[in-house]
Amino acid sequence: MPEDAEPLAGRVMIMSGGSRGIGLKIAKRAAADGASITLIAKTDQPHPKLPGTIHTAAEEIERAGGAVLKVVGDVRDDAAVADAVDRTVERFGGIDIVVNNASAIDLSSTETLSMKSYDLMQDINCRGSFLLSKLSIPALKASALAERNPHILTLSPPLNLEPHWAGAHLGYTIAKYGMSLTTLGLAEELRSHGIGVNSLWPRTTIATAAIRNRPGGEKRIATSRTPDICADAAYLVLTSPAERTTGNFLIDEEVLAEHGITELDRYRAVPGAEPLTVDLFL
Repeated sequence: MPEDAEPLAGRVMIMSGGSRGIGLKIAKRAAADGASITLIAKTDQPHPKLPGTIHTAAEEIERAGGAVLKVVGDVRDDAAVADAVDRTVERFGGIDIVVNNASAIDLSSTETLSMKSYDLMQDINCRGSFLLSKLSIPALKASALAERNPHILTLSPPLNLEPHWAGAHLGYTIAKYGMSLTTLGLAEELRSHGIGVNSLWPRTTIATAAIRNRPGGEKRIATSRTPDICADAAYLVLTSPAERTTGNFLIDEEVLAEHGITELDRYRAVPGAEPLTVDLFL
């Protein structure tokens, strides 16, 4: 763990999504240090199948110790994202951390995947990550000059070119690998500026609404870990020296192991000996 007791105290994070699941846990972990968080999320009113709204998320983050700026908006909307970045800089004085968390999933085969769903995944996953990162670069460069350890962290998988993954669900794979290519390219582009750019992915399935709402969801939950493992891994990445931690496709449990954390049973969604389910792309 970093030597400072609260290394993210006073830092500013802007995140896409974050109303629930992994994103919310990452935000709350940063807030516990006293970080300020901007959430860009669409969920203004309760969803019939998904828990939480941007408002309930903000309340949880504030209780954890952070200041929150709520931006009800769509990461596909250029003007909305630009406004969120501008308002973050105006409210909190800059941006030190970008978390590309928003993502859409549809595992349909190419033949059955609607182009509407294809476009949604491309626009939220790949384009959304590119857009939020792009618009935050000036503030991240300023953060680097102020020695505030700037990072971009994207929730996307390693670039695994094993044909199985493209053949299993091509539309989704293209969208997620687009996020990972954004990490690869920005890490190189921003290396000289001292901005860390990395991707993080779970070793196992994570117990979120996205898993629960799929066919066989309850069984999948029983063989999954909680979002806390991703949040703890993200925290370790975001508190590592940016100039030495960049261009990586990181796996949550490997990040923890590098910091001496190898007892992972506490992250199981359901205690027991049932084998965990390995996540996609691994």
